[in-house]
Amino acid sequence: MKKVKIPRGRLLGVHCSIAGGVANAPLAGAEIGCTAIQLFTGSNQQWRAKPILRADAALFRENVEAGGIRVAFAHAMYLINLAAPDAEIFKKSVKAMAGELSRADVLGLPFVIVHPGAPKERGAAWGMRRAAEAIGRVFDLVPDAKAKIALETTAGAGSSLGRTFGEIASIIDASDTPGRLLTCFDTCHAFAAGYDFRTGQGYEEMWRSFDGAIGIENLAAIHLNDCLGDCASRLDRHTHIGKGRIGLEGFRLIMNDRRLTGIPMVLETPKGDSPHREDSRNLNSLIKLIS
Repeated sequence: MKKVKIPRGRLLGVHCSIAGGVANAPLAGAEIGCTAIQLFTGSNQQWRAKPILRADAALFRENVEAGGIRVAFAHAMYLINLAAPDAEIFKKSVKAMAGELSRADVLGLPFVIVHPGAPKERGAAWGMRRAAEAIGRVFDLVPDAKAKIALETTAGAGSSLGRTFGEIASIIDASDTPGRLLTCFDTCHAFAAGYDFRTGQGYEEMWRSFDGAIGIENLAAIHLNDCLGDCASRLDRHTHIGKGRIGLEGFRLIMNDRRLTGIPMVLETPKGDSPHREDSRNLNSLIKLIS
């Protein structure tokens, strides 16, 4: 398999598996040709995560450098719900998120992406306050953590927070540590939430809204995923680039936006039986859009 030729200066890649050890993630990314990677630092479906040994962390850093990976960052486990109304889940989520930041620091990762949470029947206003409280407690547990938290935009399914940029901004504003919070923009989620960026006008309106609410300077990363659902469907179903409802034009606008050239962008598209082949195909589809 030929490596994908990432244009010089672009931070582009995929979510990489840590099967066999966390140090294998940058090896997988380098094999494809990535200059940016995302990874889990432990199991994404278990509350308890093994601590990362110093030797494994050192090997991870070596593999990042040797593989030409310019930016590596983490995604938090899926069990975390920062807006959980259930006291036990809330407590576990805070502890788990603190662990995520600690492991990110050991690996030298700049931030950890996490969904803002779902308050269920308690409602969005209560949930945003709850998420801000959780974030404060997380940093109380790891006050010296260097890694930041990046709140991910969501499709808004069920009671999930983060459907609008305003909801993300409200959580950041309500927290005691706004300087340690960033944002991750997910194309599938934003489209499913109702942001139609398939035309030049819609695209610019979306980013004006983002900048006004959150600030473009607080954009940490972008997830590049096409969407199986219609705009405003709130259907969080990722698919391959150009094979969903967003289509190539929306991604063309992103790939040629000079404001975003320094932002790491990674795929979270379906892997299938040949993950490297699928990832390479999606990356090449994006690169071809760059003019």
